[in-house]
Amino acid sequence: MYTQPILIPGSICADLPRASTREWLETNGLGGFASSTITGLNTRRYHGLLCAATKPPVGRLMLLSKVEETLVVDGRRYDLSVNQYPGAVHPTGHQYLREFRLDPYPVFVYQVEGLELEKRLFMVHGENTTVLEYELRALDRDGLPACELELRPLLAFRDYHATTHQNEAIHGGFDCTPGLAVLTPYAGLPSLFLAHDAGQVEAAGHWYNNFEYAVERERGLDFQEDLFQPLVLRYAFDRRAQATLIASTGPRDAASAPQLRRDEQARRSAVLTAAPSPEPIVQALVAAAGQFIVQRGSLKTVIAGYPWFADWGRDTMIALPGLTLCTGHPETARQILQAFAESVDQGMLPNRFPDAGEAPEYNTGDATLWFFEAIRAYLAATGDFPFVRDHLFAALQDIINAHLRGTRYGIRVDNDGLLHCGEPGVQLTWMDAKTGDWVVTPRTGKPVEIQALWYNALSIMEDLSHRFGDLGAELFLRKLADRTRSSFNEQFWNDEAGCLYDVVDGSGHDASVRPNQIFAVSLHHSMLSASRASQVVRTVHRDLLTPLGLRSLSPRDPAYRARYEGGVHERDSAYHQGTVWPWLLGPFISGYVRVHGGSSQAKAEASAWLKPISAHLSEACLGQISEIADADAPHTPRGCPAQAWSVAEILRAALEDVFSQPSPAAVGERQTALVR
Repeated sequence: MYTQPILIPGSICADLPRASTREWLETNGLGGFASSTITGLNTRRYHGLLCAATKPPVGRLMLLSKVEETLVVDGRRYDLSVNQYPGAVHPTGHQYLREFRLDPYPVFVYQVEGLELEKRLFMVHGENTTVLEYELRALDRDGLPACELELRPLLAFRDYHATTHQNEAIHGGFDCTPGLAVLTPYAGLPSLFLAHDAGQVEAAGHWYNNFEYAVERERGLDFQEDLFQPLVLRYAFDRRAQATLIASTGPRDAASAPQLRRDEQARRSAVLTAAPSPEPIVQALVAAAGQFIVQRGSLKTVIAGYPWFADWGRDTMIALPGLTLCTGHPETARQILQAFAESVDQGMLPNRFPDAGEAPEYNTGDATLWFFEAIRAYLAATGDFPFVRDHLFAALQDIINAHLRGTRYGIRVDNDGLLHCGEPGVQLTWMDAKTGDWVVTPRTGKPVEIQALWYNALSIMEDLSHRFGDLGAELFLRKLADRTRSSFNEQFWNDEAGCLYDVVDGSGHDASVRPNQIFAVSLHHSMLSASRASQVVRTVHRDLLTPLGLRSLSPRDPAYRARYEGGVHERDSAYHQGTVWPWLLGPFISGYVRVHGGSSQAKAEASAWLKPISAHLSEACLGQISEIADADAPHTPRGCPAQAWSVAEILRAALEDVFSQPSPAAVGERQTALVR
């Protein structure tokens, strides 16, 4: 049995504005994907049926945008598709859509003249392949009337960030053999193989012009596109009431579709079998987590978010415990940790691997420090100290030494033991919005979460040095950690506000109430006393907690922005100025339960905070958690519709802090860490 299906009734399907806010996502473990809304109305340039990762997990090309579908009953045509053109929606197939299910892949159920047409759509794991299956059933009559299903594929063949426009360069022909049409519209791009069991294949060669993508218009980006129709597939429904279309970058056989479906169902069921808890939200998030683990060469990596992110160092390290350890896949964590250890340069982890394959970018002050916490979590889950000693410890030593010497972007340890980072024009923390030359939240100096992560890293290295017999390093690290903790408490405590300053630098103290201070409580090794930790949690709870996560700035602040909307400049300027981030709910829950000693009451309150997240799983990208949401109610989901660290951190906190039953010794260890 798979996780509980998500069912969207016909009343919502027929309401296009409501239906258009609900999206589905299929992924293939390579970085490729298929996605659209529940009606098939593409509202993003990233929506399409086959976005292939040609250089996994990047090199993504939107090959097949959509398939126009028409059911012909006794000569009467019923168009099942939905498209937005300038000033008009045509056709209006959503009026026939009686149900959409995510079960476990997208299932669309249409009703026409007493007939029910069910469409199933799924991607094949490990392939750039999307399978479409159709099945027609009679509801209130004996047998089927004369019926035909007509499918008209519409091609984009472009980089997934771009849009296609009518051009003369396209090669509109195709090679056709029984059950297979091969299209190569442009030299230098992959061929698209359409495997089918249609009775007729007809050449078309038409352009469909002026599709409009509403979300791209709202985002101030190119929102119009032309798509090319190379052919028509006709399926006669008489004694046989099934039809198949497989779109792939390699040859396929339509007859393989049932077995491909059974294999996918078995694979996805196995993912749930490994889930560590029967709680419905845990089961749902374990299913969601699997969509972000993808191949990079012979190893694994993490897609930060669908549809437009690739693998980012910061996101990977933050998400790793939730995506791999909480789902029962420590071997995947091991691969990722080893791959990133091999990419350390000047004591830094790369923050981004560009899509086009250029050199990695090392522009982050915190990804490297999250690496230590990911390794600590890996050891807590596995006890695999030999692997860390043999493959990771040297890289960790290099990182500590590089930070002591000083590395890129002014990252260096000051005499007070605290970590300085930042230069004009760069953004090194997770609050990294930049529009043109304007860094919206530069946070140059000593950001609070960087200090929390630095102390956590020093304490982890102290423990590892002890275990691996390097007593000189152990003593040095203990003294440095003690100096860091003392300086932190002296410089960062805002007694008037009862919380921590956000940034300390030579020119003063930034008293903005932001969520970054929660990491000084939630990380395994904390510099705060129990009293101060409680005050931090209380302030964050009061000013920043919302049903979908933590605000990035207090509403009391003059710079607060209530909505994340408008063009690129407007959105980037609001990105970290109030906008809600669901991933921060994870550390907040951990901190809250921690300061309350893991009490049953604290866990009950935290469990209540998970309920709006459960509802969110059926309201935006189905089965997934969005990147961000508006700061003010109703907290409309925004940004990337499926975000790795949103899923990972909430899953981790749910398992570790809400539904777990820790031993008294474990509770005592976490309490002691607050006053170490």
